[in-house]
Amino acid sequence: MCLLAFHWQPQSDLPLQVWANRDEFLARPAQATHLWPEAQTVLAGRDLQGGGTWMGVTLHGRFAALTNVRDPNMPAAARSRGELAAAYLCGDLPAAAFAQQVHAERERYGGFNLLLADADTLWCVGSHQSQPMEVAAGWHGLSNATLDAPWPKLMRLLGGAQALTEQQVNVPEAHLALLADITPAPDTELPNTGVGLAMERVLSPICIRTPAYGTRNSTWLRIARDGVYWHEQDYNEERHHRFELTRLS
Repeated sequence: MCLLAFHWQPQSDLPLQVWANRDEFLARPAQATHLWPEAQTVLAGRDLQGGGTWMGVTLHGRFAALTNVRDPNMPAAARSRGELAAAYLCGDLPAAAFAQQVHAERERYGGFNLLLADADTLWCVGSHQSQPMEVAAGWHGLSNATLDAPWPKLMRLLGGAQALTEQQVNVPEAHLALLADITPAPDTELPNTGVGLAMERVLSPICIRTPAYGTRNSTWLRIARDGVYWHEQDYNEERHHRFELTRLS
């Protein structure tokens, strides 16, 4: 996952709402979102190359999402970052404890940010953080930099998500259309992440489109007190995946 906007309201009937795009090489093998046979309360896609996942939720309300950090100077790592999200979803450690565990082992992985939520808390841990951080209630965004770094596409996604929420728009197609926005950012607003101006332009829209790399799927996720509601547009398969599942205690 490479772009997320989310609204965290831990004391409400809708604790977490997420708008997310997964950006990846189009040829990398993956399995679409499904309930995992070996962990039947886990709803997530599967990276068939690394074995982990980029984002998922459990029917008990646990949530994990991963983004890469865009840092050309970081060395390659042998361990797949997606295994961190998968391990959290399949385990039972509280988010805070798991974040501390990941922090101690962060050098084994390439650059990453990892969001972890349980029933009460939401944490962010990553390769470029000095310590794991508990995320405050409210609106936040995460791309390929630190939490809430104001990249143009993230601010555009956050603004659109806030507008849809304030207008109480519950039509999934409207939220997925926001995530499918291919509008590039002006050159004057682009970050400088070391990949060159031409590539910064290519990576600047909410939804990235190139022949070999781009947005593989878009997801609007709501984790409510009574259920999990997942709407996803899979661009590779040209399918809309919909899951509306009852929460377990």
